[in-house]
Amino acid sequence: MAAPPPRRRAPPPTFRPRTTLGLAYLSAFFFLYCLLIAVPALVEVARSVPPGPEQQEAAARATQEIVQPRLWIALAAALATTGLGIYSGWLPGLRRR
Repeated sequence: MAAPPPRRRAPPPTFRPRTTLGLAYLSAFFFLYCLLIAVPALVEVARSVPPGPEQQEAAARATQEIVQPRLWIALAAALATTGLGIYSGWLPGLRRR
């Protein structure tokens, strides 16, 4: 009786952090869109309030009032941008091979 052929070891799977990269892109786009929503209010505060602690308080208040009700818009835009980037292959690390 002949001996069975030696078993070949399969190469280890390559590490592809697609989920981690996808979440990183999603959070980066989310913060970018939140910043874009807040910039007009911050510019207005910078023009109207003299520098100092009052300006910091006014900027924090204005940012919170402007961004908080629009968080869903920023999240939807971030999801759409990330999804479009994955689908079209524009985002490095998430391209299909």
